[in-house]
Amino acid sequence: MWKICGVLIAWALLLILHVRAQSQSRQTFTCGGNITGESGVIGSQGYPGVYPPNTKCVWRITVPEGKVVVLSFRFLDLESDNLCRYDYVDVYSGHANGQRLGRFCGTFRPGALVSTSNKMLLQMVSDANTAGSGFLAVYSAANPNERGDQYCGGRLMKPSGTFKTPNWPERDYPAGVTCSWHIVAPKNQIIEVKFEKFDVERDNYCRYDYVAIFNGGEINDAKRIGKFCGDSPPAPVFSEGNQLFIQFLSDLSLTADGFIGHYKFRPKKFPSTTVPPTTTAPPTTTRPIPLKYSAALCQQKCKRKGTPESHYCSSNFVITGTVITAVTRGGSMYATISIINVYKEGNLAIQQAGKTMSTKIVILCKKCPYVRRGKCLPQLAVTVTLKPKVY
Repeated sequence: MWKICGVLIAWALLLILHVRAQSQSRQTFTCGGNITGESGVIGSQGYPGVYPPNTKCVWRITVPEGKVVVLSFRFLDLESDNLCRYDYVDVYSGHANGQRLGRFCGTFRPGALVSTSNKMLLQMVSDANTAGSGFLAVYSAANPNERGDQYCGGRLMKPSGTFKTPNWPERDYPAGVTCSWHIVAPKNQIIEVKFEKFDVERDNYCRYDYVAIFNGGEINDAKRIGKFCGDSPPAPVFSEGNQLFIQFLSDLSLTADGFIGHYKFRPKKFPSTTVPPTTTAPPTTTRPIPLKYSAALCQQKCKRKGTPESHYCSSNFVITGTVITAVTRGGSMYATISIINVYKEGNLAIQQAGKTMSTKIVILCKKCPYVRRGKCLPQLAVTVTLKPKVY
C-alpha cells in the first residue's frame, strides 16, 4: 500500500515539474513592442489565452538594412465581422505613415505579406465585447528580389518575371489584402507588363478590388497608368521610365480567382504606349464615388471635334452627358452635368440619385466645350491645363 502511494506521489511530482517546465519554456506575449532580428514570432497579448478587451497594441518589426519583412500568420482567431470594425489586426509596410497591407479579423488567415522596406508595423485593436485567442505570426528577413513573385508583393529587378495574387491558382485570393510590386529596370530600359489570366471582382469603377499601375516607384495618382478589374485581361502596359509600381487591393467582401502577370525589360527606344483606365456604364450603388485623375501623357489641345477616346491623354476626365444647370460667374462656367457615360474618371466627384448620375464642374475654358442648359454633350474633355475644380 505504501509502495503504491509512493509511486503515485512520485508520478504526481513528475507531472507537476513537467507542466511547470512547459509553462516556463512557453513564450509570453505582451501588448506590442519593438522587435528586431532576422526572424521571430509575434503573438497577441496572452496568446494562446483570450486576448483582453479594450486594447490597442503596436508591434514594430525591423530587420537588417537592405532586406524586406515577410510576415505569415500561423493562427488567427479574432471577433468576426465582414468589415472588421470591432477586433482586428492591421499590417503596415514601414513604421510611420506606411501603406496598409491589410486588415484582418475572424479566423481566415491571409497569404504572406511583404513590406517594401526593412520595417513593418502590426497593430491589434479590440473592443469591449467578444474576444478570441488572438493571433500568432512569424516574420523573417528576405532579399527584395528574392522569390518576389511567391509572396504578396516585393521588389522585382530581374530582366523578366512573374507576379500573382495570393493563393493563385489553387483558390480565390483572400479578402482584405494589399499587394505591391515595385519593378525596377536599368536606367536605359522600360518595362512591359502583360496579364496572362485576370479575374478580379467586377465593378464599373473598380472601387472594391482592383489592380492599379503607376509610373515610378510609388503610389502617385498623377502617374497612374490604369486601374483594372473584371475578368478581361488589360492590354499590355509599357512604362515611361525604368520603374513601375503595381498595386493589388481587395476589400473585405467578395473575392475572385485573381491573376497572374508577367513583366520583362525592353530597350528604351521601344515604342511605349499606355492603356487608359477602362470604365463602363454607371453602377447602381447609392454611395458617392470618389474618383481620381490620371496624368496627361501627351499634350493635345482642347478640340471641339473628335471622339472621347481621342481626348484621353490630354484630359483630366472624359464624359458624355446633359447639362442640367450652367451659370457663368467671374469668367468661368459652373455646370452640373447629368452623366450618360464616363470614359475617363479624372478628378470627378460623382453623385447618384436613383439611377441618375451627376457631377459638378467648373470650366475655365471660354470656348471649349460649348456648354449651356439642356445641351447634350457628345463629349466633354477637360484638359489638364484647365485645372477643373471639383466641389
